[in-house]
Amino acid sequence: MSKAAELAKIGEVATNSQIGGRRNIVINGAMQVAQRSTEVTGLGATSGYYTLDRNRLTFSGTAGRLTMTQTADGPSGFANCLKLDCTTADTSIAAGEILILGQNFEGQDLQQFKKGTSDAEKITVSFYIKGNANATYTCELYDNDNSRSIAQEFSVTSSWSRVVLTFNNETSNAFDDDTASSLLLHLWLHGGATFAGGTFASNTWHATNANRLSDSQSSFFDSDARTFFLTGVQMEVGSVATPFEHRSSGEELELCKRYYHKLLATGPYQKFAVGMAFTTDDCMFVFKFSPEMRGIPTLDHGTLSKLVVTDTDLSAEAIGSLAIDTNTDGPQGVSVKAADIAGDVMTAGDATILNANNDVAAYLAFDAEIPE
Repeated sequence: MSKAAELAKIGEVATNSQIGGRRNIVINGAMQVAQRSTEVTGLGATSGYYTLDRNRLTFSGTAGRLTMTQTADGPSGFANCLKLDCTTADTSIAAGEILILGQNFEGQDLQQFKKGTSDAEKITVSFYIKGNANATYTCELYDNDNSRSIAQEFSVTSSWSRVVLTFNNETSNAFDDDTASSLLLHLWLHGGATFAGGTFASNTWHATNANRLSDSQSSFFDSDARTFFLTGVQMEVGSVATPFEHRSSGEELELCKRYYHKLLATGPYQKFAVGMAFTTDDCMFVFKFSPEMRGIPTLDHGTLSKLVVTDTDLSAEAIGSLAIDTNTDGPQGVSVKAADIAGDVMTAGDATILNANNDVAAYLAFDAEIPE
């Protein structure tokens, strides 16, 4: 590369990126991390996080069902993508029906957009998509702090393409500077008249539910053969979509762990933590988080019989209950109490081990996802 070309490239980066920082606000945009699972079937009744970290499905009122998968069928430069397969169609759309694929952002991570100031910056969203049939869907930014939204349509074809959408910002209605939900990036794949019965004004902020979708909005649930593929999701400051910002798998995993941290058994007797007995039938284990979680998490331990407490005589004892202690530390770490331990055989002050009960499916998952 010539010196002139190098200088031009430096100028391009300086113009389009945050110097010394990351450009992409989206976490796991390349669909690298799937701590919960790589595939979940029969989705459609309950909203939540199911496979790829930070990617949330929101459902309401639909009889449609789908499978969500992490797959290797990505475009050039991407090893992974998110895939949705419609398995049960819903062609009779009630007014309040919803299917949204999206990501939720803390207010403190959005201050660079300067929303609510005279210097408000444009917001550019880009992503790679394809499907098995042509469709028109809606990309929406929903301001959760001020109950306002802005949206634009995008098209899907059977070939991978990059969608680039630049959104206007507002000089009023600032984002809160906290760890709560301030902005939601929504890909609307199905919606009823409650959200499409008004007048859709592309790229215009508003506070009217009926104006969120246009009359040309397609329904992902219109056929049980419908598919939707997504990867390379990016949201950044400014009016230019820069090349997707690839991060290492290790860095992306650390970013995801702020919201969800899963400890998996790598062997049948995996040791998860060392603790101490407080009475003959309960003990406490301390878990420290790196990175710090968004808030005090909840605990999911799956089937409790897959876990046991091992005491000083190396006997494995069944656990009656396992929960985060009410006097726990905070987002930096928590105390987990194992109670009603079988046999009443422990001695206060003795060391104990929380480990898998000859089962590689044992796990502990700490969840501090942003509530909507």
